Amino acid sequence: MERSRMSRAASSRLSELPLRVQDSNRMSMVYTTPQNKQPSFGKLNIPKPQSVTSERRTSFFGARRTSGASMSRNSMMSGFGGTEKMKDARPLHDKSYVQQCIRQLHEFLNEQGYPGTLSSKTLQSPSTKEFVKMFEFIYRQLDPTFEMPNSKVEEEVPAILKALRYPFVLSKCSMYSVGAPHTWPQALAALMWLIDNVKIKWSSSKQELLFTDFCEDSDNIEEGAEYNKLFVDYTAETYSKFMQGDDTFEDEDETFLIKLKRLYNVDEAVLATMEEKYKILSDEVERLEKENQTDRLMNKRMERMKRQADLKQLQSYSVSLESFKTNLQNKASELSDELEHTVSHLGALKHERDELQHRLQNQKFTPADVERINREKRELQQTITTLSKSLEDAEQHKWNEEIAYAKLKDKAELKLAEYHKLARKLKLIPVSAENACGHDFEIRPFEYGPGSMVQHKTQIQMLLRKLISDVEEENSRFANMKLSLEESSEQVNSNILDKSNDMKQLREQIRKLDERLDCGMQELAREEDGWAEEVESVENHRKLLEKKVNYGYDEAVQQLKAAQQQYHLVLQETNEERRTVANNLASVFSTAYDHLSVTEKCVEDLHRRVQRVCSKAVEEDEAAIQKLRETLKSFMSKANRL
Repeated sequence: MERSRMSRAASSRLSELPLRVQDSNRMSMVYTTPQNKQPSFGKLNIPKPQSVTSERRTSFFGARRTSGASMSRNSMMSGFGGTEKMKDARPLHDKSYVQQCIRQLHEFLNEQGYPGTLSSKTLQSPSTKEFVKMFEFIYRQLDPTFEMPNSKVEEEVPAILKALRYPFVLSKCSMYSVGAPHTWPQALAALMWLIDNVKIKWSSSKQELLFTDFCEDSDNIEEGAEYNKLFVDYTAETYSKFMQGDDTFEDEDETFLIKLKRLYNVDEAVLATMEEKYKILSDEVERLEKENQTDRLMNKRMERMKRQADLKQLQSYSVSLESFKTNLQNKASELSDELEHTVSHLGALKHERDELQHRLQNQKFTPADVERINREKRELQQTITTLSKSLEDAEQHKWNEEIAYAKLKDKAELKLAEYHKLARKLKLIPVSAENACGHDFEIRPFEYGPGSMVQHKTQIQMLLRKLISDVEEENSRFANMKLSLEESSEQVNSNILDKSNDMKQLREQIRKLDERLDCGMQELAREEDGWAEEVESVENHRKLLEKKVNYGYDEAVQQLKAAQQQYHLVLQETNEERRTVANNLASVFSTAYDHLSVTEKCVEDLHRRVQRVCSKAVEEDEAAIQKLRETLKSFMSKANRL
């Protein structure tokens, strides 16, 4: 913010510097058009020819003095009372600059405790009453006893700015509609200039603290006689060199700085540390300005949206974790029940094994019986292994089938969800939708049986085919409308082309008339040069005749007078002819220009109107056709999938 204020102050100082005096005595032609007079609308600004007799009369006694680039520049004192308005170099038509000024104004008013309600929306286009309140609040920072009068406020604010030497003009008419787009930037710039003055006043009140280390007596800083003498000498030297044509005063600045350091006993080490501190503070200000340029509120909003999205993802993840936890608990309970059942079955098997062993120990078998039992045992073991393998294969096959069924079910549910989503987007679901026409396009796979499901599917396909045919008919109708509009647009373009050709012909005629005018002016200039040479030869002849005092003096004087009278007569006749030619050409050019301007305005209005109608119709048709094409493609793809 400080850097922007410094840049504004520097630009205002540069705009207030005196410019080089342009040489107004130079004349590229015999007659010139004054630069400060604006030509009237519809008429050519043809200047009146200046009389050159006075210049020629004085040319016998010496040449006129003209100021060149090598001569010293004229005094600038004549420019302080002139009527020329200073041009505002600030980019007031730049929206980013205006928004930056609004932010700075809002921050300043909030920091100083503005009593009214403020918002960025209000500062975009405030009313006259709000502007007067802000102006009064800011001006009270300069003059705490100031009270804004209740009447003629529109005249009071420009008068105060003029009294404060505001370098630009804020008209009274602009105060009646301050919030208008063409007047608010100028009023905002005036407020920013007033804020800069307030800040300069605050800094000047604290300026004495900056020189406590550099001088012993603080009363002599920029107030003593020695400082005034140094400053007056420095100003006189630089101004004398400026009047001689110099634009830079590096030597004078260096000597003035050395004298000031010697006057105030400046410590170079302290000055170096202050420069380092200034660099550090300027870097910090630049960094803060860069941070301020970025919209922190928008960044915070984006961060909040990201955090909300992360929170939603975290909540969905926690829900999925809870469901996964419940599934694991159910599986654990099932496994514990199965384990208890297996343990009980194992106890029963152990009890049965003990009984069999007890029975085996009590029985008596022959070797043949033992061999037979072992053989049966081996066969039973083989049978058990084969059955266990077949059981494992069957369970694996069952598991694979269940996985395949689950995948097919998921795919079917996804397709069904996509179908329902597209149908809702196309306003086909529910039955009371806009495009449903009382038909039920919703598919409920768990409410119908296999046969009814197929019947419901065929019914939906028939309805969709009918809807596609209706959409195709509507598309063809829009295509025919588009073709008719394109034909009308081509016809209008051809008319515009014809009018542009007519305009080109008119411009060519105007160019030829300009060339003829230039040729006439050149011929007149050549004739005047010839007349000047003729006059010069007559004067030379008169001088030769004067040398012969007693020989034909009276006759030569009479001839000279006759030649001068003839010259004046010829000059008057030439001026009259030139004036009549200029008036005729001016009337011709004004008539041609008026006709051309009226024709161009009519053609531009017609072209703008036709282009607006055609562009609007074409955009609407293209948007509708594109939407119908996308709908048709989606319907075709879904119908083919179903």
